[in-house]
Amino acid sequence: MRTNDTIEALNATLAKQRKAALAVPYPEVGYRTRHLKALRLALQRYQDELSRAMSDDFGRRSEFECKMLDVLGPAVQIDHALSHLKRWMKPQRRAVDWMFLTNRAKVVYQPKGVVGVIAAWNFPVIESIGPLVTALAAGNRVMIKMSEFSPRSTAVLRRMLAEIFPEDQVAVFGGGVEIGRAFASLPLDHIVFTGSPEIGRHIMRAASANLTPVTLELGGKSPAIVGRSASMAVVARSIAHGKAFNSGQACVAPDYALVPRERFDEFVAATARAFERMYADPVSDPNYTSMASDRHADRTRELLADAVAKGATVTSCGAGDGARIIPLQIVTGVTPDMRIMQEELFNPILPVVACDSMEQAVSFVASRPRPLALYYFGTEPAELQRLTRDVHAGGMTVNDWAWHVFQCDLPFGGTGNSGIGSWRGPEGFRSLSHAKSVFTVHRFFPIHLFHPPYGSWVHRLTLKLFLGKRESGSISAEGTPTAGSATT
Repeated sequence: MRTNDTIEALNATLAKQRKAALAVPYPEVGYRTRHLKALRLALQRYQDELSRAMSDDFGRRSEFECKMLDVLGPAVQIDHALSHLKRWMKPQRRAVDWMFLTNRAKVVYQPKGVVGVIAAWNFPVIESIGPLVTALAAGNRVMIKMSEFSPRSTAVLRRMLAEIFPEDQVAVFGGGVEIGRAFASLPLDHIVFTGSPEIGRHIMRAASANLTPVTLELGGKSPAIVGRSASMAVVARSIAHGKAFNSGQACVAPDYALVPRERFDEFVAATARAFERMYADPVSDPNYTSMASDRHADRTRELLADAVAKGATVTSCGAGDGARIIPLQIVTGVTPDMRIMQEELFNPILPVVACDSMEQAVSFVASRPRPLALYYFGTEPAELQRLTRDVHAGGMTVNDWAWHVFQCDLPFGGTGNSGIGSWRGPEGFRSLSHAKSVFTVHRFFPIHLFHPPYGSWVHRLTLKLFLGKRESGSISAEGTPTAGSATT
């Protein structure tokens, strides 16, 4: 079991995995399914130990939330991959161009080789095992870099995975910033990173030196848009749960709410009641998760103090412990210059902004960096269509929060500032595979007719059939020659 988290160990492991990938460049479906099934059984066997480790890393984290997302999430993902793997691996037949009829074209999804996974601290298991599942399904070898803020989770994952995989197939590393920088600078065949946009830029910059492609899941300020047709009971319960889950330390947590002005007070009161019904006493309730560190708790209080100093009102939905247990904080009287409207929150603070129309809400979201998630509450088809088609976001859930993230056949990823690509579902399989084009020339096809010397009747006929006559003059916006053009 590896314990030497050093740059030398990173390089040595990459060399081993590269050699193993060259020896078995295309693992067959049976090889892949055996390892996925073994990983599924390990998650089941280690669920309690993983849950305890994550809770210890946080200080206190809900056992149900640990198992629901971090253990059940990748387990269900494995089940989905096992059900669809043969179809994903099957070469796709493609059409050939008319002039090449009778020949064959297909796409073969080839393993990329060695995939690097860089996991964040807030959901350390799913953010490491989730990409691992897809990478193994695609036939890759995998190196995992865990967060330095998840040492206990790292130790358990390292032991669990070492029981299943040799080091030349899957390896887990911990370590601090120096090891993280070295990991991102390795000449890997793909990197999957989960974290902040700021660190994502560093990862992308380091990867660019080796032309390593990246999948970045980066978060952002995910809005909840409340329509006039929404059930306030549904809205309040869903958004309160979204901000309370993992104490808001989730990349897809509702970051702020846009609410019709005439329902503003109703929303604030209903959301506060909904939280208090779920967590009557956050301090003593083991189902309520603490902030992951003193630094994160201090930042939460600093954000609230900044908002109050600039004129905001804070409605605290219960008592905290003055340390790392912080209940939902609903902030009204919000202005753009407040830090809570400029930074991704990653805590149980909920800014609420009043809107006079859906158009105003759409403009509010569209004028800001693209979020990882978008939530709409309402029953108006026109509003839903507008948000679905016109507002950019990584993903979307309607009349609740984040459940699109649990759907294994849907991609999960961001756009713009919230990320690049996806590591889940068929899109994830393809992103961690190389789509190799294969064109087979029929033995009797006269391909030599396209060879030099040029100018034969075949060459002239081909150009005439596919390009037509040359046109002089300009072309209109409709694609037709303008007046005065002449055929030459």
